[in-house]
Amino acid sequence: MSYTSALLLQTISAGYEYGFDIMDVTSLPSGTVYPTLRRLEQQELVRSNWETAEAAFADQRPARKYYRLTREGRESLSKAIERYALLDQLSTSQKGNRH
Repeated sequence: MSYTSALLLQTISAGYEYGFDIMDVTSLPSGTVYPTLRRLEQQELVRSNWETAEAAFADQRPARKYYRLTREGRESLSKAIERYALLDQLSTSQKGNRH
């Protein structure tokens, strides 16, 4: 698993569930985030769903696609944290900064 994939899994695990939020937290560009999210979905490490048009309209913005980890995604993240020690530190700091 690449560091970028592991970072996105960690970010989703910390509660950042849609693309712009993930880009904001990781400082990664859309050209990195969205292809990585598609790969993670193909690997069945994340699942996604679109919010309703009504919810987006009520907030006067486009609909968001929300991502969540699968069981396999959580297992892969645990292994990645062992491999990439910095991810564990990010986990602690992100949970304290959740907005």
